[in-house]
Amino acid sequence: MADHKIDELPQEIKEQLPQHAQQIFLAAFNAAQKDGLSEEGAREVAWNSVRNEYEPGKDGKWQRKPEDPPIHNKAITTGGN
Repeated sequence: MADHKIDELPQEIKEQLPQHAQQIFLAAFNAAQKDGLSEEGAREVAWNSVRNEYEPGKDGKWQRKPEDPPIHNKAITTGGN
């Protein structure tokens, strides 16, 4: 599968993933193939890239993961000498 455009993605991927996730999948897949990975290896890289930002919902469609709340750690500094 030499995908270069979203409309060339397999139907099952288009049905499962929202447009932004499809863009992530495609970019990762194409980059992995350019790096010399096999189609199977490129698919694995692409799915891992999608999993970084999306997760499967109960309906089988992928949805964006909730953002982690920012953690503010206040640095403690002491005076010099």
